[in-house]
Amino acid sequence: MNTHVPAAVLWDMDGTLIDSEPYWITAETELCAKFGVAWTHKDGLQLVGNSLEFSAGVLRERGVLMPLEDIVEHLTGRVTMQVREKTPWQQDAFDLLNAVLAAGIPCALVTMSYKQLADALLARVPEAFAVVVTGDEVNNGKPDPEAYLLAAKRLGVDITQCVAIEDSPAGVGSALASGARTIGVRRLIPVKAQPGLSRVRSLKKVTVADIRDIAAGKVVDEFARN
Repeated sequence: MNTHVPAAVLWDMDGTLIDSEPYWITAETELCAKFGVAWTHKDGLQLVGNSLEFSAGVLRERGVLMPLEDIVEHLTGRVTMQVREKTPWQQDAFDLLNAVLAAGIPCALVTMSYKQLADALLARVPEAFAVVVTGDEVNNGKPDPEAYLLAAKRLGVDITQCVAIEDSPAGVGSALASGARTIGVRRLIPVKAQPGLSRVRSLKKVTVADIRDIAAGKVVDEFARN
């Protein structure tokens, strides 16, 4: 096994590292209510992992009559406030992040949330990420691969030697399209099987050795039928 891989581990934030998706859905529901628009938990799940501009567009189409940038600003501000009050770590991801860092493997944060929200998380782990890419830095949000490619470029590494960890269809699509070895972890919504995609029920049993194996080309699928 090549002990030099992975070149880096690239982490999604919302849903993967922190359990912030309920914060987003609550913020969307509150905003919709101000305009008399019905918004359900199922509606919120449809937006998981997408760019904020995309989500704002959906809300506007449903009847939230605000400029798109104002919708984004409102949602981001509401969720940032909640994360600052209480950062809801996904414990399995937090433990794996620490193990990866202890092994000397560089990490990057690749999120569609804006810098304001990412900074609230980074304040909790200021030394964890060598590179941060946020949704307000890219022209094309997930599922486009731009964010992951930008992270690899900033790290100065080959994206194909990186492992990305994601929880949403949009995020998984972005990571796979970039060329990164990709782990899809089951959170709020199912992760569909795709060629080359590793799928796990949680990150609790994922080790640094597993990360190295996946970086070297191994595919692990805990949902595959025997």
